[in-house]
Amino acid sequence: MLPEFRSHASAPLSHQLEQRLGLDPRLEAGHIDVERVADIAVVASAHSDGYAATAHLLGLLAALPAPTASGEHFWSELWRSSGSLYLLPANIKACVLSSLAGEGTGLAGQILSAFDEMTPPQRIAAGEVIGQALAESDHLPDLKTQVIGELWLRDLELTAWRVLHADHKSADPSRREAFFDAWTSV
Repeated sequence: MLPEFRSHASAPLSHQLEQRLGLDPRLEAGHIDVERVADIAVVASAHSDGYAATAHLLGLLAALPAPTASGEHFWSELWRSSGSLYLLPANIKACVLSSLAGEGTGLAGQILSAFDEMTPPQRIAAGEVIGQALAESDHLPDLKTQVIGELWLRDLELTAWRVLHADHKSADPSRREAFFDAWTSV
């Protein structure tokens, strides 16, 4: 699970990381443990990847019609075409709200479960519904709706994977060390 970072305008990200990792920001440069700094860099990089992927996931969802009365037809058609309840706004609302706070693994898991449930014909049909909505809203008349929808679905699936992968790769320091050792011995 990625930690939740709440940005405070007065506190720079480096200060937030120092607090999150239990460092005293008043330490002088000569007293900083180099290994600790390397660990901070690895953690920050892993979380940065996860946060960026979560933001992209939310951006992809934001491109779809809003789950309001005016977007009800789209969401109904998406459900019928995909055969998946996992993507309905009522079923992803809590995950979307958690993602807005920086915790995207729930939403990513929900999205990947939807893909796992879909058959190839359902995926094609869902892509057509999504492509139609995106073509209308993004004014992409030169591309076929099927292509637009397929690209959007592929991007959504890969981005959900990136969120989960970023969360996983930061969890075990011994695995990072084994990876480093393997590559230095080549």
